[in-house]
Amino acid sequence: MNLTGKVALVTGASRGIGRAVAVELARLGATVFCTSTREGGCDATLTAIGEATNGEATSRSHALVCDVADQASVDAMAKAVTATGGGLDILVNNAGITKDGLFLRMSTEDFDQVVGTNLRGAFLVCRAFARPLAKSKAGRIVNIGSVVGLTGNAGQANYAASKAGLIGLTKSLAQELAGRGVTANVVAPGFIETDMTAGLSEDVKSAMLKQIPLARFGSAGDIAKTVGFLCSDAAGYLTGQTLVVDGGMTM
Repeated sequence: MNLTGKVALVTGASRGIGRAVAVELARLGATVFCTSTREGGCDATLTAIGEATNGEATSRSHALVCDVADQASVDAMAKAVTATGGGLDILVNNAGITKDGLFLRMSTEDFDQVVGTNLRGAFLVCRAFARPLAKSKAGRIVNIGSVVGLTGNAGQANYAASKAGLIGLTKSLAQELAGRGVTANVVAPGFIETDMTAGLSEDVKSAMLKQIPLARFGSAGDIAKTVGFLCSDAAGYLTGQTLVVDGGMTM
């Protein structure tokens, strides 16, 4: 899997899965643009890219500020990427938030904010880069979903809805852009050890571990390698699919 000469964008790349994906794509040879919602948010990611490539990828790694839920912010980011990179070959929508709570107590604001970032944000970014990806002739869209989008989860009605919607969006993009050689797929992680899951109690973690046939939690690297495959020529005949990476938890 060689991505030399490819230009990639990873949203929500300041930590966790997003950071691991950015590092993996850079390691495979791509020029990588990383976004976060604040200035300096991707500094650690750029450092990690440099360390993983012995400094080789440092000059082709870039950090941008973008709030994917904001149309103007997405437009400005898209202009910066195409101006510097000359186009785009790979788009990974990873930016996402959670605002968990029981459905009967969930505020409209919490629902709207989660769907606005996780689903509307992916729509805005995909739309901003649809033409550059089409010009690539072999563009790749990988949207980071969740097994929750397939199974639902108590206390996460907003998050589950956003991730389920992401699957529908991705399938539609796969159909509309196939004629231009663009593939669109979803990677749906199961329980992955990241900053977002670190706050869960040991009792909750223990209960979840019992549901995983492989008897371990996933790592951000597990997801990153799957994304790397989907972005490569090896996955050129794979589109409109949801790849569940969960150690067998939902099979």
